[in-house]
Order: sequence, then structure tokens, then C-alpha cells
Amino acid sequence: MKAEEHRPVRGERRRLLKTMAAGGIALAGSALGAKARPAPDGLLRRIIPSSGEAIAAVGLGTFDTFDVAPPLAPMLEPVVERFVALGGQVVDSSPMYGRSEAIVGELSARLGLRSHLFLATKVWTRGRREGLRQMEESLRLLRTECLDLLQVHNLVDWEAHLPTLRDWKQQGRIRYLGVTHYHEGAYRELETVLRATRPDFVQLNYSMAEREAELRLLPLAQELGIAVLVNRPFAKAALFSRVRGKPLPDWAADFDCASWAQFFLKFILARPAVTCVIPATGKPEHVEDNLAAARGRLPDVREQARMVDHLARV
Repeated sequence: MKAEEHRPVRGERRRLLKTMAAGGIALAGSALGAKARPAPDGLLRRIIPSSGEAIAAVGLGTFDTFDVAPPLAPMLEPVVERFVALGGQVVDSSPMYGRSEAIVGELSARLGLRSHLFLATKVWTRGRREGLRQMEESLRLLRTECLDLLQVHNLVDWEAHLPTLRDWKQQGRIRYLGVTHYHEGAYRELETVLRATRPDFVQLNYSMAEREAELRLLPLAQELGIAVLVNRPFAKAALFSRVRGKPLPDWAADFDCASWAQFFLKFILARPAVTCVIPATGKPEHVEDNLAAARGRLPDVREQARMVDHLARV
């Protein structure tokens, strides 16, 4: 590869610099930002703006991976055990994810790990009464009296559900409330909801393949003091397809990156607006790899531009 191929495209670099500056992001150093804390174990933790609580910056999604028949649940025990042992906290689920809530609840109870987990799920239905029924069922399936985070899934009937979530938060049945979406086609509505309701959390898609959130929503969340959960960090594995059979660039080691998964996750975590990224997996070795992205240095703005340029060329 020629030397000039390592240089970021000028337009890309300008875009990154402009976006980072607009969000108040430092252009040098570790790119952790002012609201991040490396834990004693070296795992990056980010602050939830509405409370000041710090949570591990890499969590665990359960879409597809935890939707298994009950007899297969023991196969996922090593995933949850390793996740907690390495400092992971946020486990995100939804009634939309089949049996995932039930499996998460069973495993956290069987392994005695509830106090170590930050349990997040969603309400995904229409109407206040049906929403209440579904939320009660989520508590039962997750085997907890208080959820750490309850979110309106894909903004479905959010005007009916958010008042209920606020009531539940006041009653101590949930600690935080939020809204979610997985597609940039909903970003205009999502922006409107964030401005109007200012939830504790917003969950959205963001990755090296789907970067629209960095233009408006990530800066807006940072401005409004809203924590950000990132879903689809690998663009449903599309990023792995792009780099299959390709070696990780040697310079990735400069920001303590040892795998493509860490490459993609560190790019996301380099945005201080991101509180936690939640890759889904059902394999303990992937849990280890993913959580390693929250250790060591994160790429600075120039390295991010180089990452984007490299991915465009592989």
C-alpha cells in the first residue's frame, strides 16, 4: 500500500473536525471527554447526564441471540457470567425480541447477578392500558421489582407511554426512561421527541456504516443532557462482511485495538455523547472481544478520519 493511502481524505477529515468541534469534543488526547471515567479495572465508564451515575461503556444486546428455547438457556450462562466478570452492566432487551426477556431474567436469577446488571427493556405496543400490561409482564419475565431503564421501542405510541413511564419513575418502579429507534428514517421524529420530552436516554443506530446520527442527534443529546445507547454497532454484521479476510491495519495498535470488532466499537466510543454501545452476542469470546474496546486509548479525531478512509479502501 502506498504511503498516501494511509492519509484520510481531506473532505472526511474536515467533516470529522467540524462535527467534533460542534459537539465540544477535544481534538487531542484519549477522546474520552469530560464525562467519562476509566474504572480501577481499566474499563471505560460513561456518565448518565440526568443522574451522574457511571456505567460501563460497552453493554450486551439480546436481539436474536437470547431468543432461545428455555432448555437452551444454560448455553448462555457463560455469556452473562463473563460479561459481568469483565465489568459489563447494561443488558438491553424488548418484548419484540421473543423469549429474550425471559431468558435474561432466568439467567440473572439463577446466577445471582441481578445486582450487577443494569437491566433495560422496552414497551412495544399501542394504548396506555396495553402498555401497562406489557410493562408488568416485562417486570415478571425479568424477575425484578425495578427496571433500570424502560424505553419506548421505535417511538411506538410514545405520547401514550411516556406519561406512564414518568409515573413509574416517580413510584420507583424504573430508574430511567427513554425512547429508541433503529433507522435514520425516523431521526426527524426522534429529534422532535427529544426536544419536547427530554428523556433520560435515547437509543439509536450508529456505526461506521451508518453515521447519520453524528450530524444532529449525537450533538443534540449532548446538548440536552441525554444519555445515548447505540444499537446496530456492526450494521447487522455488514461491517464484518466488508473486512472479511482483510488484516487489521498495524496502526490500530496505536489506540489499543486488537480486532475488527474493537476497531468498529472504538470508533463509536470515541464520541463522548455515546454513553454505552450494546452489541448483541451469544458467545463468551465475543463478549471478551467487545468489552476490550472499552479498555485502553480511544482514537482521536485524526485517527478516526484515518479509520474511515481505511474502511472505504478495503
